[in-house]
Amino acid sequence: MLRFLSILVAGVLAFPVLADDESASLRMGDDTFIGGRSVVHSANDTDDLFMAGETVSGSADITGSAHLAGRAVSYDGAVGGDVYAAGEEIEITGDVSGDVTVIGRALTVGSVGGDLRIAGSELHLTGDVGGYAMIAGEDVRIDGRIAGDLRLAADDVDWGSAATIGGRLILYEEDPGELEVPGDLVPSDRIERLEIEEWEGPQPPSLRRAVASFVLGVIVVAGLAALIAALVPDRLADMRRLILDRPFHTLWLGFLTQSAVIGAGVVFALTIVGLLFTPAMLLLAVVGGFCGYVVAAYAFGVGLLTAFGKPEPEVIGDRALAAGVGALSAGIIGLVPFFGWLFVLALVLAGIGAITLRVIRPVFFADMAE
Repeated sequence: MLRFLSILVAGVLAFPVLADDESASLRMGDDTFIGGRSVVHSANDTDDLFMAGETVSGSADITGSAHLAGRAVSYDGAVGGDVYAAGEEIEITGDVSGDVTVIGRALTVGSVGGDLRIAGSELHLTGDVGGYAMIAGEDVRIDGRIAGDLRLAADDVDWGSAATIGGRLILYEEDPGELEVPGDLVPSDRIERLEIEEWEGPQPPSLRRAVASFVLGVIVVAGLAALIAALVPDRLADMRRLILDRPFHTLWLGFLTQSAVIGAGVVFALTIVGLLFTPAMLLLAVVGGFCGYVVAAYAFGVGLLTAFGKPEPEVIGDRALAAGVGALSAGIIGLVPFFGWLFVLALVLAGIGAITLRVIRPVFFADMAE
């Protein structure tokens, strides 16, 4: 898991570079990571491939898996592992030995050696599928053989002349029986029609909202961190150094500060007359926690970049890059069950601690000069 997270974090190093024309790339062993506005992969000696940008394309064969994200994604090279892709327009026309999981609007997929999971609006399967297929869309065209079962939820289906199904055909319809099935496609005794409410496959609306919410959260955090870095670079640099140089100290102080703010709200409530101040204290705790997360995410991004040999950020472009790396990598780690929550909580408290040290400068157990 840690290796996967480190690879994924490295693969998205160029998230803020999407605003530039140039792309950024990184090699770790046999794996390749590319990001930017318009990115192209052409190296033939790649195992796992990670690409993100506005337009993403590639034609070289890879031996591992491909992870692709962008507005327009196209890949016509052979993939030895699995393919995971998300975007608006996606074309995976090269042969894929493993599974394919794709979500977007207009999607085209070629030959798949394993299983196919695809959800979108306009879907086109041009090749054969070696395993099962789960397809959810509005307009679907199938021009290949599916060796296993096909679970299909669609408004309109166009069956090509080469389309056949080796397993069962399970149709999910608003009105069972409305979709026509050619007689030579699959025997009638292997056709099952169910209500659309029983669909258990990929559901584009909910998944789209989940992805959109995650991306929006990353953009907000990265944008705020970059804005702070532009407005008060020295103060943010001081807080970043405090977190990286004294992580446990800032974590402890953040815990103490947040406890004091929340505790103050409780004490105000106990006095009855100060009950009106309780919501304000709770709001302060929430706002402080969010600000702490933004600062700590930026520091985390700087720490990751320096760990990969990058110098400390001195210009706004490097600071924006660090903000994007920190926000995205922290968000991804936060998805890990249980441990991800603890990691995010630690970031929040460390950030609050750094803000407290920079703004209030508390001193504990110091000798008082007489």
